Amino acid sequence: MEVKIRTRSALMRLIALALFLTLVWAYAQLEWGAPQSVKQRVVQARGSILSADGRVLATSVNGKRVYPQGTLAGQLVGMMGATEGLEGLEAAYNGALTSGQNLKLTLDSQVQAAAEAALARAVPDHQAEYGSVMVLETRTGRVLAAATYPPFNPNDWRRYSDEQRRNRPFIDVFEPGSTVKALVVAAALNEGLTTPNTLYSTPMSRFVGGRWGSRIGDAVAHPSTLTTQGILRYSSNVGMSHIVEPFKPERMRSYLSQYGFGRDVQIPVIPATSGQLRPLPEWGDLVRATNAFGQGMSSTNLQLVAAFNVLANDGQYVSPRLIENAGGLERREVLRPEVARTTRQLLLNVINEGIFGQAGIKGYDLAGKTGTAQVVVDGRYSSTVYDSVFAGFLPAEAPRVTITVMVHGAKQRHHGSQLAAPIFREISAQVLSSWGAAPHAQNEP
Repeated sequence: MEVKIRTRSALMRLIALALFLTLVWAYAQLEWGAPQSVKQRVVQARGSILSADGRVLATSVNGKRVYPQGTLAGQLVGMMGATEGLEGLEAAYNGALTSGQNLKLTLDSQVQAAAEAALARAVPDHQAEYGSVMVLETRTGRVLAAATYPPFNPNDWRRYSDEQRRNRPFIDVFEPGSTVKALVVAAALNEGLTTPNTLYSTPMSRFVGGRWGSRIGDAVAHPSTLTTQGILRYSSNVGMSHIVEPFKPERMRSYLSQYGFGRDVQIPVIPATSGQLRPLPEWGDLVRATNAFGQGMSSTNLQLVAAFNVLANDGQYVSPRLIENAGGLERREVLRPEVARTTRQLLLNVINEGIFGQAGIKGYDLAGKTGTAQVVVDGRYSSTVYDSVFAGFLPAEAPRVTITVMVHGAKQRHHGSQLAAPIFREISAQVLSSWGAAPHAQNEP
């Protein structure tokens, strides 16, 4: 009898252990992921992500999420974990994709590839840390390219760091530097505070701001007097300080806000950060002057391209959109159309008369403005770390696309004209080629 009891007891212990292990396994599947069969069903039913021209950027094959274009738009597309999106569009539109809906983007895969290729050549060549490019369709606000370097391949996402997975055009904040001069000049023209031929005294440096002010200076040698056109051509900080002297701080700050600085970009769902404008009570003479050349304010590349697009779009701001038939709903008039057209001519002259070799293309009219912004390091402006920036559009007379470039931390040839402008030129050449646009009479100086 005792043997039978011991046998039954051992059997009950084995049964109890088996039940316990079964419960542990079931809990582990809930805690660490769904069973493989469930994962495969979830992935297989997931919708695809497509570019505007039909390229498949993300899809499901045999129960696995794959990214057929590899690094193309990798940071923007993001990646998927076992059963849900983790970053980028995969995470932002997880619900719609999980329900089997396809996601069609406004991206043009050829323009995206051209932007990524231009960054891939220039960033290592100038020993820079990273860069980003935005390309916007002028009239509609459709995002044709949102490129980041270094590249990221979501097929093998675990080997990349958080920094490498950053969707930099939408997230990274930087001071836009002298690109803002074009926007401030346009605002001053709109207010009747200057004209293209108004002449200003422009020494190489000037003290601004009274008792609590500071001396501002210019980096490029220029004549002692400059017109508004000349101030843009030589990118004179001193000249800009004169242009904005009659600008009431609340009006000038309002223009920058209307361009989209210091406010969120109304682009649905996809994570995007926002740069800053200083509060109006802080807008003394010095802040007004420094903001006139893009210092003391900040922006993302997404914000900068939307702002510069106002000049290209006859004075109308249109919010960018990344998903077909979604977004682009915010529209407002910032400048009178004739003012936008006048500013475009000024920026065409900036390239043709100043930096044609870096930013121009023989036989085509391109317009734009460089920026070279010191980066704040440990609370002070660095003398060695810069952001190289360019913002422009083409064709200058009736723009179809607006392009912005930002490259951070170049150790070789960091000026906007040396680094960002040639990237703009290379992308523009690819865009013009894709249009089959014939050149006109030579326009180089």
